[in-house]
Amino acid sequence: MCSRVHKLRFPDVSAPRRSRPGPTSAHFFHLIPSSEEAMATKDVFDIDIAASEGLQKLGYNQEMTRTRGLFHILFMTLAIMAVPYGLAAPIATSLVGGGPAVMIWGWILVSVLTQTLALSLAEICSKYPTSAGAYYWCFRFASPRYKLLFSWINGWLTLVGNWTITLSVTFGTAQLIVAGAGIYHPDWVATPWQTYVIFLGVTAVACAFCLFFNKYLPTIDIICACWTALGIIVILICLSAKAAAGRRPASFALGGFDASASGWTPGWSFFIGLLPPAYTYSAIGMIASMAEEVHNPSKILPRAITWSIPIGAISGVIFLLPILFTLPDVATLLTVPSGQPIGVMFTLIMGSNAGGFGLWFIIFGIGMFCAISISCAASRATWAFARDKAIPFHNYFSQISPYLSDVPVNALLLSTTIQVLLGLIYLGSSTAFNAFVGVAVMCLGASYAMPVAISLLNGRIDVQDAPFHLGKIGPTVNAIAVLWIMFAIVLFSMPAVIPVTQVTMNYASVVFVGFAVISAVWYLINGQYHYTGPPVPPSESGQSTPKLD
Repeated sequence: MCSRVHKLRFPDVSAPRRSRPGPTSAHFFHLIPSSEEAMATKDVFDIDIAASEGLQKLGYNQEMTRTRGLFHILFMTLAIMAVPYGLAAPIATSLVGGGPAVMIWGWILVSVLTQTLALSLAEICSKYPTSAGAYYWCFRFASPRYKLLFSWINGWLTLVGNWTITLSVTFGTAQLIVAGAGIYHPDWVATPWQTYVIFLGVTAVACAFCLFFNKYLPTIDIICACWTALGIIVILICLSAKAAAGRRPASFALGGFDASASGWTPGWSFFIGLLPPAYTYSAIGMIASMAEEVHNPSKILPRAITWSIPIGAISGVIFLLPILFTLPDVATLLTVPSGQPIGVMFTLIMGSNAGGFGLWFIIFGIGMFCAISISCAASRATWAFARDKAIPFHNYFSQISPYLSDVPVNALLLSTTIQVLLGLIYLGSSTAFNAFVGVAVMCLGASYAMPVAISLLNGRIDVQDAPFHLGKIGPTVNAIAVLWIMFAIVLFSMPAVIPVTQVTMNYASVVFVGFAVISAVWYLINGQYHYTGPPVPPSESGQSTPKLD
């Protein structure tokens, strides 16, 4: 058993309903009569006991309070995904990569490929539902010779990926605010320090919600889901009705392709256009860090992960189609001073600043919701890695505050501080800053692919008894997922346009390799002497299963 002993926390059955930490999925759609409510509460209590006992079998004690049901965690996954924001904020890249055909068919293609990754992660997560996530899975799957090194590298890839993807959302939302201001002041270009100050405000709001309103976050995720669904419908109706910039034929909306803006060959330009869809789906595995706050995580987490992709794919298609059928002149959109054409695009289609601002505000709201949810998930990943003594001052960053609804305050503040410091790079070089944003997708992708690849090379013996099992299609699904991640890492290493200049060069690959090397060197200097990996229960410490050596 794990040497870290903490008091188990379960829902208080004797307490009145209002004092429970949050609603469960059983209470989401309808009120339950008092007798049935008592029975439902007892069921949740029993489920939480079983989940906590299962967590102990993985080597950890229950420290968080389980407050999230299926719909809560599904909506949080969708909030982190933030499909309209993820497609709208980097829309210029899609236009450069080829335009309408890339946007719609690239979205569908990436959705299908990402579903294989979601299925692979869901299978593993159903057997090992812990906030430690991918680095714990690597530790359990790898051979004794390499398990410490693999889990160490994976943990740091996960941590860097969590910090930088959260940075990309908060800073991207700040840039979206600049684009919103450009609707009424089209000639205004924000200076780097102005953008940075806006970024500080977005980051502070997200951190404050995670810090002081933790028990309300499940409700906020529900509000986000409603906001997103209604927002997509409003955008669909408004764009289709106004079309002030003209209407496009189906041949353009579904088949229009122009690779001239990228400078690449048509084939590779199409792949460049896949960057926004790949970015949108890049954080799906982060939801694993919430495992220890979920009722019955072995069943609920796999469902949330696998259901989120088709839901996101459908919502993305509904969001994209009205844009493609009413798309203004592409050359005009690509010359927007801020580099964020979404505000100008909405204004041209709606025919008024007020109309454009109204639709922009929908995307901005989704971005803020995403910033809150992804900051929460990143703080849990930081806390989990600190709990396993893998970062400096781990005792400090692994503490849970009993006064703020079980928030890992120090881990949250560390994650936020890292973002604020990395944001300073933008003041010196936007190109260098963009490299840190691009490396987020690469780090997260590599962290997801590692346990899937190790399990596949082991003949999938580690997941044979997983509650969510892929069966005969498992090897094929795993292989496609790993190959897609490998290709995506290459894709995010390439510049979006050629010929390459100092400004358009993509340094993400340099930063990615740099982080990996630093992680490996730090392991040789410090980690191999102090890092013992995630805990393994005594009942399994002597277990021997064939591993790929």
